[in-house]
Amino acid sequence: MLKLLHAPLTYCVRQSLKINVTKENYQRIFSCLFCNNVSEQKSKIDEEVAKLLALKAQLGDGPAPKFQLKTPKGTRDYDAKQMAVREKVFNCVIKCFKRHGASTLDTPVFELKETLTNKYGEDSKLIYDLKDQGGEMLSLRYDLTVPFARYMAMTKSQNIKRYHIAKVYRRDNPAMTRGRYREFYQCDFDIAGQYDPMIPDAECLRIVSEILSGLDLGEYVIKVNDRRILDGVFNVCGCPSDKFRSACSAVDKLDKMPWEDVKAEMIEKGLTEETTDKIGTYVQLSGGIDLIEKLLTDESLLKSKCAVQGLTDMKLLFNYLEIFQVIDKASFDLSLARGLDYYTGAIFEAVLLNSNTANETERVKGETVGVGSVAGGGRYDNLVGSFDPKGRSVPCVGVSIGVERIFSILEAQMKRDGQKLRTNETQVYVASPQKGFLQERMKIVTELWNSNIKAETSYKKNPKMLNQLQECEESGIPLVIIIASGELGKWGGQNSLCHIKRGNNSAKGEHG
Repeated sequence: MLKLLHAPLTYCVRQSLKINVTKENYQRIFSCLFCNNVSEQKSKIDEEVAKLLALKAQLGDGPAPKFQLKTPKGTRDYDAKQMAVREKVFNCVIKCFKRHGASTLDTPVFELKETLTNKYGEDSKLIYDLKDQGGEMLSLRYDLTVPFARYMAMTKSQNIKRYHIAKVYRRDNPAMTRGRYREFYQCDFDIAGQYDPMIPDAECLRIVSEILSGLDLGEYVIKVNDRRILDGVFNVCGCPSDKFRSACSAVDKLDKMPWEDVKAEMIEKGLTEETTDKIGTYVQLSGGIDLIEKLLTDESLLKSKCAVQGLTDMKLLFNYLEIFQVIDKASFDLSLARGLDYYTGAIFEAVLLNSNTANETERVKGETVGVGSVAGGGRYDNLVGSFDPKGRSVPCVGVSIGVERIFSILEAQMKRDGQKLRTNETQVYVASPQKGFLQERMKIVTELWNSNIKAETSYKKNPKMLNQLQECEESGIPLVIIIASGELGKWGGQNSLCHIKRGNNSAKGEHG
């Protein structure tokens, strides 16, 4: 029997070596040995090997590609210094939101896919869809506004002033140096409720001004417009109503593209050249309350009821901005469109004017576009009603601070200026120049912690004194308690308190 199996067995092993097969596949091949004759054995072995070779061809030849350890595209890690910058920004933002009376809310990081559908216009393609999870089609949240509107509809809330700081996700082409990521933070402030026109809107602009001024980012402008004005312009210029949103998304690119390119895009989307030329005479205008009053006498725009309503409210807004002392930062800009479908009234966007992080070639119309806008928002009166079964609407207005872009700007500024930022808040370091003082250091640091004083000590039993002082200097710790005895306690006692001066490890202190 062994002699009979020898030839087919050799053939089987030789064929098997041609491919990488599993234990299960070897069993299938070797089972062919137990046929009645040699030719039948070879035929069955060849058949099994052919199947495995076909499978191998599908899976690809060669070893598996080497795993590259990296963060996913459009994301990044943050070290301790970068996190200190972020914490500084968040503290400024939260302090401002609370100063204006907002409460904080939170919502899930993912929503039902249907919740996010048809809310973002052309940007809907940037939503991250998840695989079916137990019968629910889910998507990662694209912003914090739509989940807030869903929350308002579910809880049947009629008025609230809230802020929300959380991560959102967009399947966009990232530009890391310009602060554009696929995972990033948004800081939202919203006022929901039935109030008199433009008062909440003006406060939102005041908040933007307070935050940008507080972070000392340089000169900035807050562009302001109204969706009703844009719709009126499109209407009187002959744009079909079904083309309003596509025309709006094209106009929104005027801060990044010259008018001729925007015009070409609008024609490509189905507008006539005559219509686009008429639209161009309006959307390239910018100014202040004088421009608003001029447009209120425009014979063409007077034919549009929604344009007149928008201009009237815009004039009222600028009056309130003067009272809130931010009129010098505001600009009525008809090129501002903001592409999201849910906006219904006033819209606004803040842009830095003199950011040193952008190249001169990236400046358009005298404004920096290297990092894009740093804040934006507007009025969305119908969004809550789109989720309510009975269509009950709650007027809302809000603003979102683009903190990721602000982080990029501040990091670049600190790198350029050589600024150092502490990554911890330790107030006191407990040190000793002698051996055998570990327990004494631990006792003192415990007393400091019990007194709510931020303190540290070395994790080594007998650290060198120079290393301890260097740790204080590098970490920016202002005070050190030195424990010593005998001659080494040169300030006359066992404990001494020293003030650390950066750049000089010798520090005189006081008797402890």
